[in-house]
Amino acid sequence: MCYCLFSLHIKQYIYIYMKKFFALLLLLTAILKGYSQNDSTITLKTFAPESQHSFSFQIIGQSLNAYHYGKVAIDDKLSGQLLDNYFNHLDPLKVYFTQSDSASFEKYRNQLDEDLVQGNCNAGFDIYNVYQRKAEDRIKFALDLLKPGMDFSKIDSFQTNREKAAYVSNTKELDELWKRKIKYEVLSLKVDGKSDTVCVDIIKKRYTNLLKQMSKTKNEDVFSFYVNALTEIADPHTNYFSPRMAEDFNMQMSLNLEGIGATLQTENEYTKVREVVKGGPADKSKKISANDKIVAVGQGKDGEMVNILDWRIDDVVSLIRGKKGTTVRLEIIPHDATDNKTRVIEIVRDKIVLEDQASKCSIKEFKHNGVKNKYGILNIPTFYLDFAAAQRGDKNFKSTTRDVRRLLDSLKGEKINGLIIDLRNNGGGSLQEAIELTGLFIKKGPVVQVKDASGYTKVEEDRDSDVLWDGPMTVLVNRFSASASEIFAAAMQDYGRAIIIGEQTYGKGTVQNMMDLNSFIQSDNKKMGQLKMTIAKFYRISGGSTQHKGVIPDISFPSAFADAEFGEDASKFSLPYDEIKPADYATVENIKPMLAELEAKHQERLKNNDEYKYLVEDIALIEKNRNKEYVTLNEELYKKETMENEARNKERTEARKKSKDKNGENADLILDEAKLILADLVGKK
Repeated sequence: MCYCLFSLHIKQYIYIYMKKFFALLLLLTAILKGYSQNDSTITLKTFAPESQHSFSFQIIGQSLNAYHYGKVAIDDKLSGQLLDNYFNHLDPLKVYFTQSDSASFEKYRNQLDEDLVQGNCNAGFDIYNVYQRKAEDRIKFALDLLKPGMDFSKIDSFQTNREKAAYVSNTKELDELWKRKIKYEVLSLKVDGKSDTVCVDIIKKRYTNLLKQMSKTKNEDVFSFYVNALTEIADPHTNYFSPRMAEDFNMQMSLNLEGIGATLQTENEYTKVREVVKGGPADKSKKISANDKIVAVGQGKDGEMVNILDWRIDDVVSLIRGKKGTTVRLEIIPHDATDNKTRVIEIVRDKIVLEDQASKCSIKEFKHNGVKNKYGILNIPTFYLDFAAAQRGDKNFKSTTRDVRRLLDSLKGEKINGLIIDLRNNGGGSLQEAIELTGLFIKKGPVVQVKDASGYTKVEEDRDSDVLWDGPMTVLVNRFSASASEIFAAAMQDYGRAIIIGEQTYGKGTVQNMMDLNSFIQSDNKKMGQLKMTIAKFYRISGGSTQHKGVIPDISFPSAFADAEFGEDASKFSLPYDEIKPADYATVENIKPMLAELEAKHQERLKNNDEYKYLVEDIALIEKNRNKEYVTLNEELYKKETMENEARNKERTEARKKSKDKNGENADLILDEAKLILADLVGKK
C-alpha cells in the first residue's frame, strides 16, 4: 500500500509547492469577478460551463462517492450542503446578498445532487453570474460614497464580525450597511495618520482594482470555485486542482521557483499567511508569521505599495513571487494585533534550501534546586527526506532520522542527562521519517495504524531494535504541530517514552492521494485538472485517531489560537475523531504516576513567571477582540482604543528588553518550562 502524505507545513521541495497550491485552490477568494475589459470601459461578462466541465463534474462526484474515505453520499443532504457552502463562499460576510436574494436560490436546494450525477454544473454558473452582478452594484455604490470630509464625530458602529450575521432584508438596509463599511475602512486608515484625501484615494484605488481583477476571471475559475465548494464537504483536505494550477504545480516540481517561502490563503477580503516554510526567506527574516494578514505589496525598497484587499489569490502570489535577491515589501496586520494597525516589512526573495530546514541541536546548562543540569535540545522543523538522492543511491542523502542520529551521537558525547525534542510549528512531511525517528527511542514495535476507505488497517512498525537514546526526554508541540509530528508525539506518549508539553496539536490525521481526471478520458484539446482526495486515516497504536483531536499534551499550556479558527476544528466538514482496536505494544516506562507532582511544581513556577502572565493577558485580549461584534466609527473613541493598545505593546516590549538584557536571551516560555519539567523528572527518577 502506497500512501501520499500531505501535511500542514511542507517539509521538502515537493511538499512545499504541492501544499502551497492546494491551499491556494481550496480557499479561492470570494472576490469580485467576471468582466471583460475594452479600452477604459468594463462590461459584464456572463459565465457558462465549457465542454470538459460536465465530464469533470460527474467524475469528481463518482470519485467522492466511491473512493473517498468517507464515501460521500450523493443525496438531497449533499445538495443542500453544496448550496449553502457555495453561497457562503461567495458572500461569507453577507455584504452582497439580501434575504430575498438568498431565498431565490432555494429552488436549487434538492436539485444539485441530481445535477452532480448527470454532470450538470449549470447551477454553479447561474448563481455565480447573479453574485457578480450584485458585487458590481456594491463597487459602484462604494465609489460613489468615497469623498473627503466624512463625519466621524457621531457615536456609531460597524459590525465587523459578520460570519454569523443575518442577511439584511432589502437594498435600503444593504446601502446602510455599506455606508458603515466604507466609513470603517476610511477610519482605520485615518487613525494611522493619513489625511482624509489620502485615505479616500487609497480605498478608491482598492475598489477600482477590484474591477480590474474581475476582468481576469475565466469559466475555469468559476468551475473551480463551485467544485471546491463541493469537495470541501467531503473534508477540508479534498480539493479540485484546476488545469492552470496543475500546470503551475508541475513548474514547482522543477524546483525553480523563487520567492519568500510562505503559503497563502484567502480569509474574507484578506490574503492570510497559512504557514511560513522553515528555512525560507520569510522564516529567516523573523518579520512575518502564520496568520498574519497581507494588505499591500510593493516591489523593491521604494516601489508603490499595491493594495491587495479582495484580490484573487493567484494574482497575489504572482505579485509576491520574484527573482532571487530582489526585495519585496509587505504591509501586514500581525496575527497578534489587537486592532487593524499595519506595519511594512521587507523580505529578500530566495530559493528554499533543504539544508536550511534540517534538524539542529544545542545544549543548555543550568542549575535547578542546586543540581547542575546539562540538556540537549533537538529542533526538528520538518520531517524531510531527499527522495531523489535516496533513489539514485547517494549514501549521504538528507533525512530527518539520519540527521537526528548524527546529532544525538554528538549530544551523547557531551554527556547530557536529558533531551528535549522541539516539534513546535512542525507540520509533518514524510511518514517514513516519523516511523524511523520513533525507532531511535524505542525497540521494535508499532508506530502508527493506517486505515483505508475499505476498512483495511495496516500497522506501520519500527523493525530496528537499536535504541539510540533511552534517557529522560520531553517533546514540545503547539497548535501548528501536525500530521507526521502528531504521529511521532503520539507514539512517544503511548509508549510512555516522553512527556509531551505544549498546546493541543492541529489534528490532521488523514492521508491524501492525487487523481488525474484526464486518466478517465483521452483528449488532446481539453485538460480537466486533478483531484486531491482523502483516502485513509491515521490512528495511534493505542487506538485513537490523531484526526480532529490531535495530541493532548501531558502538561498543557493555554493557546492564543482558538480551536474554532485554527486546526482541524476550524472546518465544520473535517472528518471526526474515532477509535479502532489498539495495536499490540508494550509501554517502555510508566510516566503517568509522576505527572501530578510535575504538574504541581510547574503550576507553582508559573505564578511568578512574567511570560506566562503576558500569555494569559494576550489570550484574554485576543478572545475579547475575537468575540467583539462591532467596532466604533467615532474617531475619538477609535483613536483612544488604538493608543491604549500601542501603549500596552510598548510597555511589553520594554519589559522584555530588560529581561533579555538581564538573562542574555529572549524568553521562550514553553522551552524554559520544559527544561525545568525535565529537571524535575530526572530528579524524581
